[in-house]
Amino acid sequence: MPRSVNSVAKRARRKKVLKQAKGYFGRRKNVWTVAKNAVDKAMQYSYRDRRNKKRTFRALWITRINAAAREHGLSYSQFMGQLKANDIELNRKVLADLAMNNPEAFKAVIEKVK
Repeated sequence: MPRSVNSVAKRARRKKVLKQAKGYFGRRKNVWTVAKNAVDKAMQYSYRDRRNKKRTFRALWITRINAAAREHGLSYSQFMGQLKANDIELNRKVLADLAMNNPEAFKAVIEKVK
């Protein structure tokens, strides 16, 4: 029985990878074996960094909340502890946005927990 080679699917797979490698430098954009490795590595980085982005933003929000709370005489940990004690359920993203863009509303939250 003759060997079956699915060239159509093979070409489609390669075109897909080479399309993803568009914009890469040198042989990474047009040589199949090099492009395949480059795209695989890029996908690993993008998967990892989608998770790291969440960590980075959380750290930024905490820094902003801490700075705003200290202006009113509280540390970040004291402020978050008092929020929990008073059953105020505002997440860090919202608190950081209030601290940056609406200081009077953030001050009202501080007054509520004191």
